[in-house]
Amino acid sequence: MAGDPVALYVHWPFCVTKCPYCDFNSHVRESVDQAQWRAGLLADLAFEAARLPGRQLASIFFGGGTPSLMPPETVAAIIEAACQHWTPEAGLEITLEANPSSVEASRFAGFAAAGVNRLSLGVQALDDEALKLLGRPHDVAAALAALDVAQATFGRVSFDLIYDRPGMTRESWAAELGRALGFGTTHLSLYQLTIEPGTRFAALHARGQLVLPDEDTSADLFAMTQDLTAAAGIPAYEISNHAAPGMESRHNLTYWRYGDYAGIGPGAHGRRDGVATLRRKKPEQWLAGVTDHGHGMESETPLSVAERTSEALVMGLRLAEGLDAARFAARSGVALADALKPDAVTRLVEQGLLHSDARGIRLTSAGWPLANAILAEIAR
Repeated sequence: MAGDPVALYVHWPFCVTKCPYCDFNSHVRESVDQAQWRAGLLADLAFEAARLPGRQLASIFFGGGTPSLMPPETVAAIIEAACQHWTPEAGLEITLEANPSSVEASRFAGFAAAGVNRLSLGVQALDDEALKLLGRPHDVAAALAALDVAQATFGRVSFDLIYDRPGMTRESWAAELGRALGFGTTHLSLYQLTIEPGTRFAALHARGQLVLPDEDTSADLFAMTQDLTAAAGIPAYEISNHAAPGMESRHNLTYWRYGDYAGIGPGAHGRRDGVATLRRKKPEQWLAGVTDHGHGMESETPLSVAERTSEALVMGLRLAEGLDAARFAARSGVALADALKPDAVTRLVEQGLLHSDARGIRLTSAGWPLANAILAEIAR
């Protein structure tokens, strides 16, 4: 909404290898002209900032791909430029995603000096065989070494784990998650493995060569995840994200609360003042756009009231806090009550799957695993 603080997402599209489960916009290249890419990202940022003048800057998030492959000098230049284009809020959150290789961990001090104050580490599993299955280029020892460096370098550290993997049992996940909770980080992103179209895992799954746990086991693993993280003091604040109070990702909360965010770099999405922005996806095409036009924009599409309403519902229902009626109306242009089917809401409240009051609606713990089905039921 115009006047609200803005979040900045910076996409670095390059990876050392392509993971078989990944459908993100990531690419493997033998070499990257770092000076050219730094100049391109700064130009794309300037173009976007000119369309969001006078805003405060709430957060910066370097994602990918593997942004820890960026030189710290590039990260520093982008942070400095962003803080010149917009007024940084006090306590500006600056997150960078990193892989736990020794080469990338050696850059952590440089990233911290550049201004990064939150690191998100792609550990993905605490089991070497699982890491091989997931196509990760590191082992558990490297992951834990990188985590030690991260925790000694940054004030805030999060790491990712993928569960509901082939062969995973309730007992094995309880042990792995229990170990993860013992490292003392104040944020964990815990994702159930999903088969994304177009990935190598999708082809293996279609041939019956990759078998996931059955539905009952998956449901138990999800429930166990909620129980163990809550008991450890880092409850879920979003379906897959868990944090100690006050340690939630402010950047991602902007997405889920349907705030404005600028997205720069190949394939980056953005939302600004009711307009959906999309950058060119292929790195070379994005760079050509920046060279020719001063930006890498693929499209700028005004969103209809119906589209804004749908997006705000989808995003907000993922949060433990649910949908705030006042915020929803301000950002979608529709009263929350008018976006919902009252009979469906009443029925789901009676079934213990949904909570509704004057403030808004939210899923109950019983309703959370059924978020997609509940959304389909309640949305007009």
